[in-house]
Amino acid sequence: MGFLAPWFLAGMAMLGLPVWLHLLRQHKTTPRDFASLMFFERRTQSSIKHRRLKYLLLMILRLLVLLFLVLAFAAPFLRHMGPLSAGGRKLLVVAVDNSASMRTAGRLERAKREAISVLAGRGAREQAQVLAIGSGVQAMTQTIAEPNELRAAVEAIKPSDSHSSYGELARALRSLEQSATSMPPAFTDLRLGPSTKLVVHSMADKTIPNYAVESVNAPRSVFDTKKARVQVTVASYHGPKAKREVSLRLNGKTTAVKTVEIPENGRASVEFLGLDANYGFNKAEARIAGGDESPSDDVYYFSVERADPKRVLFVHDGRQPKGLLYYRAALESATEGAFAVDGLPADQSANVSPNKYSFVVVSDTAILPGGFEEALKNYVRGGGSALIAAGPAMAGRTRIPVFDEAIRETRYASRAGERYLVAGQMDLTHPALKSAAKWESVKFYQAARIEPGQARVVARLADATPLLLEKRIGEGRVMVFASTFDNISNDFPLHPAFVPFVEQGARYLAGSEARPSSYTVDASVDLRAEKGAGTVEVLDPHGKRALDLKEASSAQSFLLREVGYYDIGRGNDRHELVAVNADRKESDLELMPKDSVDLWQGTGSKTGAPAAGSKEEQDQQTSNLWWYAMLAAVLLALAESVLASRYLDTVPADA
Repeated sequence: MGFLAPWFLAGMAMLGLPVWLHLLRQHKTTPRDFASLMFFERRTQSSIKHRRLKYLLLMILRLLVLLFLVLAFAAPFLRHMGPLSAGGRKLLVVAVDNSASMRTAGRLERAKREAISVLAGRGAREQAQVLAIGSGVQAMTQTIAEPNELRAAVEAIKPSDSHSSYGELARALRSLEQSATSMPPAFTDLRLGPSTKLVVHSMADKTIPNYAVESVNAPRSVFDTKKARVQVTVASYHGPKAKREVSLRLNGKTTAVKTVEIPENGRASVEFLGLDANYGFNKAEARIAGGDESPSDDVYYFSVERADPKRVLFVHDGRQPKGLLYYRAALESATEGAFAVDGLPADQSANVSPNKYSFVVVSDTAILPGGFEEALKNYVRGGGSALIAAGPAMAGRTRIPVFDEAIRETRYASRAGERYLVAGQMDLTHPALKSAAKWESVKFYQAARIEPGQARVVARLADATPLLLEKRIGEGRVMVFASTFDNISNDFPLHPAFVPFVEQGARYLAGSEARPSSYTVDASVDLRAEKGAGTVEVLDPHGKRALDLKEASSAQSFLLREVGYYDIGRGNDRHELVAVNADRKESDLELMPKDSVDLWQGTGSKTGAPAAGSKEEQDQQTSNLWWYAMLAAVLLALAESVLASRYLDTVPADA
C-alpha cells in the first residue's frame, strides 16, 4: 500500500483538536454564604479528577472523521501484483529466437538445448509455455505443465528467414500477463510487465565477423541486355579488411566474376555491365565466396524479366497527329526502349484487340467504334489500363468512354492577354506525379470539366477543375487527362514536366512502377486489386502451392515468409517471379550490450520498478482508495451529527 500525496498525512496533527475539546469542562463552584472560615484548614484542591474525557463515543467519531479526511487527501492506493505472480503462482515462458541469424554456427541447436535445460529445472507443478521469436511471436504450446509436450515443442522449432523483434516479444509477455487473469526503434517497446522477470540466455560468447551481400541494384525488366547494369554491395560486419570474389549468376549459371576489396567493418560495391538474360523471368543471384560462419547471407536473390519493348496502343482522332508525335517522342526517349507506341486512328480500331498491349491511350476522339469500346471495357475489367485525353473533339460526348463519368462542360480561354488556366492542387504522392516537376508554369487554354464521381482527383486546375483523375474498374484502372497531349489546347508538351509525367504514367499504367527486383522476408505482395476478381496461384520456393482454394479466390495480398523465389500467377494471365531475401540486419552478429540487457531486465518488477509514466505504473496507481476514505468520512460525519444532537438535547439547564 502507498500514498500518492503523502504530505497530506501531516494533517493528522489535527486529531489532537477533538481530544482537547473533549477534556473535562472547567470546574465551576457555586459560592455559598458561611459564617466563619477560621476552623477550616487551608489546602490546594486537585483538579486532576476534573480533566477526564467526556462523551467518548462522540470524540471517537470526530477523530475518525478527521482521520479519513486526511487519508482521502493523501490518496492511498494498493499496489496490485500481476496475476502471473499472485498467490505465488508463476508462469515460465521459454522464448527461443529462430531468426535468420540463429542459423550461424549452430546457435539454434544450442538454444534449444538450453531451453530444454531450463524447462527441466522448473518445479514439478510450475506451468510453462514455449514461444518462437522471429518477426512475430509464435506460440508453440499453450500454458501447460506436461514436460514431454514442452520438450517436443522446443524440438519442433525450426530456423526461419525472418528478422528477430524483441519488441514483439515484450508485447507478447505483457499480453500474457494481462490475459492470465531485434532491438526496436524506441526502447520503451521493450518494457516488460510489472510481474515479469526476464532471464537472457546468450548463445554466443563473442561477436562473430561476417561478410554478406548487403544489396543488389538491378533493373526489374531488361529490354536491351547490353545496356543492363547490376550493382552489388558487399558489407563487412565487424570483420577485418578482406578480398572476396563476387559472382553474378543467372538461372543457376555463373555469367561473370569480379574481385572486390572490402574495408574493415565497411562496404564495397562492384558493377556488372550487361545481363544476358533469357526471355521471360530469370532467377538471378549475386554471390560472394564463403569463408565465414554465416553462409546464408552470402547470396542475394533477385529476379529479372527480359522482354521486348512493351507495346502501347495510341488511338487518336486522325486529324490532329501532334498528340501522337509528342507522346511517342517523350515515352520512347525517357524509358530506354521499354515502350513502343503504335498509333492508330479511331476509325480503324473496330477490329483491334487491346489485350496484346500493356496499356491503351485514347487521345481526344469524338467517336469510338462500338466493338472497340466494348473490348476496351473488358480489357480494363480484366486488369488492363487506359489513359484518356479529353480534348475539344470529345466535348460532343456526354460521358467519358470506359471511365463512364459525365462531361459537364468544356472550358476555353483565349491566348490573348495571358488568359489561360494554370495547375493548382496536385497530389505528388501519386505514382504518376511522384517525381514529376510541378506544373505551375503550364498554360491550359482548354480543359473539360468532368464529374469526378467515385474517381480519385490527382490534380486540379487553379479554379478547382479536375485535371487528372483515376478510377479503378474491375482489376484495372483508367486515368483521364482533362486536356490534350498536343500544343494546341495547352503548352504542356513544351515544358520539362511533360516527359517525366509521360514516363511515370506509362510505368504506372503498365504495372511496373512499384515492382522491385527483390523483397525482404515478411514483406507482402499484392495479389489482386479487388476481392473476388479471378483466381491467383502462388508457388513457394519449394514448388508447393502456398494458398488453399479459398485464399486463391479471395486473398488480397500474400506474406513472403521464406528466402527464395515465389511464382505468382494471376487470374488475368499475368505471371510474376518474386525474389525474397532475409533482412540484412540479421547479418550483423554483434552481441547485445550488457548495459542494454540490464536496462531491459530492469523494466520488470522483479529487478526494478516500472518506468515512470508506464502503463504498469498507471495500472497500479489507478486502484486508488481515496473515494472509500471520503465515503467513510461522510458517513462518520453524519453519525457524529446525530450523536452530537442527542447529547445537546440532554444537557441540563443551569439553575
